[in-house]
Amino acid sequence: MEWQPDEQGLQQVLQLLKDSQSPNTVTQRAVQQKLEQLNQFPDFNNYLIFVLTRLKTEDEPTRSLSGLILKNNVKAHYQNFPSGVCDFIKRECLNSIGDPSPLIRATIGILITTIASKGELQSWPELLPQLCNLLDSEDYNTCEGSFGALQKICEDSSELLDSDALNRPLNVMIPKFLQFFKHCSPKIRSHAIACVNQFIIGRAQALMDNIDTFIESLFVLAADEDSEVRKNVCRALVMLLEVRIDRLIPHMHSIIQYMLQRTQDPDENVALEACEFWLTLAEQPICKEALSGHLVQLIPVLVNGMKYSEIDIILLKGDVEEDEAVPDSEQDIKPRFHKSRTVTLQHEGGEGEEDEDIEDEDDDDDDDALTDWNLRKCSAAALDVLANVFRDELLPHLLPLLKGLLFHPDWVIKESGILVLGAIAEGCMQGMIPYLPELIPHLIQSLSDKKALVRSIACWTLSRYAHWVVSQPPDSYLKPLMTELLKRILDSNKRVQEAACSSFATLEEEACTELVPYLSFILDTLVFAFGKYQHKNLLILYDAIGTLADSVGHHLNQPEYIQKLMPPLIAKWNQLKDEDKDLFPLLECLSSVATALQSGFLPYCEPVYQRCVTLVQKTLAQAMMYNQHPDQYEAPDKDFMIVALDLLSGLAEGLGGHVEQLVARSNIMTLLFQCMQDTMPEVRQSSFALLGDLTKACFLHVKPCIAEFMPILGLNLNPEFISVCNNATWAIGEISMQMGAEMQPYVGMVLPHLVEIINRPNTPKTLLENTAITIGRLGFVCPQEVAPQLQHFIRPWCTSLRNIRDNEEKDSAFRGICVMIGVNPAGVVQDFIFFCDAVASWVSPKDDLRDMFYKILHGFKDQVGEENWQQFSEQFPPLLKERLSACYGV
Repeated sequence: MEWQPDEQGLQQVLQLLKDSQSPNTVTQRAVQQKLEQLNQFPDFNNYLIFVLTRLKTEDEPTRSLSGLILKNNVKAHYQNFPSGVCDFIKRECLNSIGDPSPLIRATIGILITTIASKGELQSWPELLPQLCNLLDSEDYNTCEGSFGALQKICEDSSELLDSDALNRPLNVMIPKFLQFFKHCSPKIRSHAIACVNQFIIGRAQALMDNIDTFIESLFVLAADEDSEVRKNVCRALVMLLEVRIDRLIPHMHSIIQYMLQRTQDPDENVALEACEFWLTLAEQPICKEALSGHLVQLIPVLVNGMKYSEIDIILLKGDVEEDEAVPDSEQDIKPRFHKSRTVTLQHEGGEGEEDEDIEDEDDDDDDDALTDWNLRKCSAAALDVLANVFRDELLPHLLPLLKGLLFHPDWVIKESGILVLGAIAEGCMQGMIPYLPELIPHLIQSLSDKKALVRSIACWTLSRYAHWVVSQPPDSYLKPLMTELLKRILDSNKRVQEAACSSFATLEEEACTELVPYLSFILDTLVFAFGKYQHKNLLILYDAIGTLADSVGHHLNQPEYIQKLMPPLIAKWNQLKDEDKDLFPLLECLSSVATALQSGFLPYCEPVYQRCVTLVQKTLAQAMMYNQHPDQYEAPDKDFMIVALDLLSGLAEGLGGHVEQLVARSNIMTLLFQCMQDTMPEVRQSSFALLGDLTKACFLHVKPCIAEFMPILGLNLNPEFISVCNNATWAIGEISMQMGAEMQPYVGMVLPHLVEIINRPNTPKTLLENTAITIGRLGFVCPQEVAPQLQHFIRPWCTSLRNIRDNEEKDSAFRGICVMIGVNPAGVVQDFIFFCDAVASWVSPKDDLRDMFYKILHGFKDQVGEENWQQFSEQFPPLLKERLSACYGV
């Protein structure tokens, strides 16, 4: 007997569907409750599918809604459906996949793929064969509905379809899909390509076996009159470029010609897909060879795509010049992620470089309010990567265009020219230098353009040339640029304020102490902005203040500067509740300020310290409640704890010994013990950074905990979590220096891991350096325990520390190596040339360290004898030979 609905039940369900389309929130709440009640009845889901597939008297939105509620039920508790209900739903879906209404067909397709992805592809064996058979139906609706469902299944379950679990259905499906590339309906052609496209990136075998047919079929469809088909053809070619470039190379010339046309397609969606081709091609080794003959055509196309479209300008409210008084809507504010502290060392010729592997942040392009990827952004990104491939060879094609754009009377065109100039800054910097003395003043002048979108892009482009600006005499460009940028920070347009703040932060990083003479003027502006900014830009302002503190350091520690800066920051600090996420950027900012002000921060440190401890404590307590009763409590946002730990690190670093009384009056060590064992790597990472900073600032409070802490540190020497491992390693080194010989019982817990890490291939530079420093420090305090291992680490030890600047950490590590060589001279013999090279990397070692080097070098020379030493030193590069002879007379 086929299931039939009860009339009264059906009316109830229909009423529910009507109510749920009401905008009234009270009605909505009642609907939610009613849904929960009805879900207790096993055949409620039968009613829902019945309305969707059979009740043709109802309007389509109501029927579709019935299907979507059913889809949510399937998602939530399909495993509890009685088998009779499951079978009824599956049968109805397949029987009605050809419904005359496109909306109903699409809804059924969504329902089918949802059931399929609940692990039901295995237990619904007739699904794929039936859908594939229905493709051959004479009825267009049936064919289109089945294809729609198949496309969704291919999107959701592509890996499963290409596995043995289902007996490799793709062997049948892919050849079948390829036949439909020639179908008379564009919608069907488009589905067919979209289905096959799902299997390119995963290199499904069935597709690889038919790859040439696929590519030929794509070429046939290249000039299709339907834009959706063209879009899918472009998407396929872009993916094939990544996966099977070998099959495209023979046709590369015509593909490039085709993509040039498509990048100018009247349909922006097609143009955007085609534009991705240039981005992908730029990452391929053959890029230069394939494209060099086409640059003359390609560059103008990309540049043309970089103009704002009319719709962009409407969305960006490009005609609204003044909006500073309009409050931000909360959904405009993107969530901010706190970047946990990573301890790095200073390098020769530059500040502490961030390691690629640890922080890889690309805060390129502008206009992130239009977070949607669009043709403008894609064209700019493509030009940027191509500039990095072709370098200055791009300029002959670009410079003639640029002049026309940058001085164009139409602001939209001028704006795109400024974006072009910013996009090529990284790749073509060398070739641009001769033009910058003329261009930079023009850009600075554009900062006061009457159009806000021109002012904001000028901010961004100038930040891309900040490095060059700072390398010139300050009065030429730095001073005028800074003066104008500070005015833009106080612009009456919010987008310009944002661009100016970000640009100024970049300038601060490049200029560092060059800004000191202007500090008073800069602080006046930033503090004034405090009273002026709406919510979103306030968060960016904190960043600009924090970066300023990082850049000028202790120069900020002047009573007049502190008087300007601290009151507004502390006022904000007092306004914000402990649960407010705006604390993140404010805490990050204060961390930089505390580190820079050092003793100047003392008057403010007590409340700041206390609050950080409270934030850590609250988060830990909430995490405990959640772990015990996950059904009753929310999981805490651990970012509060991470940011608080990092600010405590900033306080310990800035205040040094002054932090001692604060630590004495709090339970921070107990909290730290818990944080060091947290499941979240970022929490552990920040805990170890704080442990190291507290070890330096007030070891008397750390020392009683060492026996408990060391085993935890040993467990975290796991290079899978690079930053955690890095900070744990650094902390062990700091603890060793304080413990001295008392470190001896703990060497066995950590040394084997450190030796393994320093010998691992592909270990990031920062981690190698910190590991080498810590091995050296351990050897300094416990030479008898560490020296026997010397030959296992001396070579990578020397190579990883030769580029580090002379500093305290390097000093203690080299003392350690010298002491260990004294204990075990044989351990260094095989790799002595590396030791010589590392010694030569010192510019000015302290006298007693220089003596240690001198004794070891001369001891070795005397040991092997003059003749052998001559032969040995023949292998030295000339520069090394010179330095050793000049400094140590060998």
